[in-house]
Amino acid sequence: MSVDTPARSTPSPTAVPPATRRRTGTSGVTLRSRIVVVGLLTVAAGYFLLPVYWLLVAATKSTGSLFGSFGLWFSHPQFLHNLRHLLSYDGGIYLRWAFNSVLYAGVGAAVATFLSALAGYALAKYRFRGRETIFNIILGGVLIPGTALALPLYLIFSRVGLANTYWAVLLPSFVSPFGVYLCRIYAAASVPDELLEAARLDGAGEFRIFRVVGLRIMTPALVTIFLFQFVGVWNNYFLPLVMLSDPKLYPITLGLTSWQSFADRQPDLYQLTVGGAFVSVVPLMIAMVVLQRFWRAGLTQGSVKA
Repeated sequence: MSVDTPARSTPSPTAVPPATRRRTGTSGVTLRSRIVVVGLLTVAAGYFLLPVYWLLVAATKSTGSLFGSFGLWFSHPQFLHNLRHLLSYDGGIYLRWAFNSVLYAGVGAAVATFLSALAGYALAKYRFRGRETIFNIILGGVLIPGTALALPLYLIFSRVGLANTYWAVLLPSFVSPFGVYLCRIYAAASVPDELLEAARLDGAGEFRIFRVVGLRIMTPALVTIFLFQFVGVWNNYFLPLVMLSDPKLYPITLGLTSWQSFADRQPDLYQLTVGGAFVSVVPLMIAMVVLQRFWRAGLTQGSVKA
């Protein structure tokens, strides 16, 4: 008597659980999406970093090699010699321009950040008549380009005797409508009213509450504003062009442009302009690397809190 052994059935494709098929399909789509995103980001990074790489290569070349060799590769590197020439040319005027840029950008960004924190905190945490009107006017200021204000500012500063002085560039740098906007949104989302009430019950004054509680909680937003304002003032060209006539007051942007305008008659200025442009990028790169974690938090934290 034989016993029939049941045939082992082979699972058909349709027998695969739907959840498994769904996970497999999702993993494939996710992998493809990551590849596409990484590829696009790589292309974008190359696009933005290529000018910096060209500056690095060009800063190591002599004036002759700058025009007579391949632009994206090194040729007889002499970076230290070019750097010494840059820093000593015309009595070290580049160092003076660098000091002016640090003064304009550093002081301007610091004061603008503090004033933005004061205004944004007040608009977020105090109720007073006309608060929304003031905020809407500030939002309108965000839409006005700085170049449109340069000529009116020059006329005003000339009238009060501040044209062609440090104040002609510093005072406009103290104002940041975007900073006020960001501080109000961030303070409203991240500074609890209960914490402020507890501080008042403990006898703390309003300014002390702002300094001890508000500023500490708003630190990511403040770093973001400082970084934006620092980069904006550092790269500002049109306002110093309108306001300043003394080369000793020039920032780096205006100083390099003045060198470029004389380069046809003095070819060595081509190399000085390229080297000066590369050196001027270094502080911005350092600021981005050091402050990027605060920058990311400042852009996202206030927008996701309810």
